[in-house]
Amino acid sequence: MTTPQHKIGSGLGARSTADDVLRGIDLSGSTAIVTGGYSGLGLETTRALARAGAHVVVPARRREAAQEAVQGIDGVETEDLDLADLDSVRGFADRFLASGREVDLVINNAGIMACPETRVGPGWEAQFATNHLGHYALVNHLWPAIAQGGGRVVAVSSGAHGITGVRWDDVQFESAYDRWEAYGQAKAANVLFAVQLDALGRDAGVRAFAVHPGSILTPLQRHLAKAEMVDAGWIDESGNPADPTFKTPEQGAATQVWAVTSPQLAGMGGVYCEDCDVAEPAVDGSEGGVHAHATDPEQAARLWALSAGLTGVDAFAATA
Repeated sequence: MTTPQHKIGSGLGARSTADDVLRGIDLSGSTAIVTGGYSGLGLETTRALARAGAHVVVPARRREAAQEAVQGIDGVETEDLDLADLDSVRGFADRFLASGREVDLVINNAGIMACPETRVGPGWEAQFATNHLGHYALVNHLWPAIAQGGGRVVAVSSGAHGITGVRWDDVQFESAYDRWEAYGQAKAANVLFAVQLDALGRDAGVRAFAVHPGSILTPLQRHLAKAEMVDAGWIDESGNPADPTFKTPEQGAATQVWAVTSPQLAGMGGVYCEDCDVAEPAVDGSEGGVHAHATDPEQAARLWALSAGLTGVDAFAATA
């Protein structure tokens, strides 16, 4: 079986920054939505897109914190959005659609990682609900504006997608909760979401990608104890980075910015990217690449149907 999951020779790499990616690209007149665009990789993404001329909308659960973080960056606005609350997701989308604007670029960047067992909404596991279902609902509610823009949607995944695929028999971890398995499932779901969105949206000119930004020390690690990160070799006893493969936030933001803007990806979609290139299929025993369970089109369609049932929204229901 052939796969589009092969490097295209972008000329960029793991140490490229978001500004490197955007060199020579003018985003003037475009509108971008970056969830979580006020912290960590999201903030670097917001800065880079705005410097390239995009108008960036940053929807945030902590809007006051977002306003403070983006202060001084021209062309950025903040909005209220809690991805774990479907009423909040719909509210943001309704307000945006009422503005009559189209969306050219969407980066589903916000997320939580390895948190203690937490239930949101109707008892959903928080990582699956926030990282996947909230973004699924957001894109579907915003679909009229996204289709009008004919742009790109990027789902920020992780190498952790290889931990596990979707646990179809217990998606909400109602038994035997494991924080890392739950995170892995959510990140696999992010990839599957991009696969199916690309399949559904390409006739409207919309392409979707999933990305692994790399390993970066950001507020995403808020639920991890210092001792755990020391034992993993991520940081030293003083809290300084100890793993030479870790990226800076500017480097970590590069792949999602590349995926959402690069002309090198014209005519492509539904692929998983890392280090500013399309990733190769994962090989057992080696680092990097994308695992087959996260790019399987049948599982992608199954997850889409499950997500539609859980959230009550499917922009493609009439044509699927």
